[in-house]
Amino acid sequence: MGKNVKNDFHRTKKETECETLSIPEAGKVLGLGRNKAYEAVQRGEIPSLKFGGKTVIPRKAIDKMLENTGNNPEI
Repeated sequence: MGKNVKNDFHRTKKETECETLSIPEAGKVLGLGRNKAYEAVQRGEIPSLKFGGKTVIPRKAIDKMLENTGNNPEI
């Protein structure tokens, strides 16, 4: 086992954490079911990025949505 294996083993969670979520993953974070999450993305209520046929949700967008919940009287 080389030195790189040791370094990979000691990566922090932040280094290995993906910057995007799938729609179902984002739904879980927001407390939504799979279908409601897809509907919210289609309505533009959850910010998303599309790469070819794959739609992903930036983790920072979800974090920002959750931070701002106290500022939105509709929630």
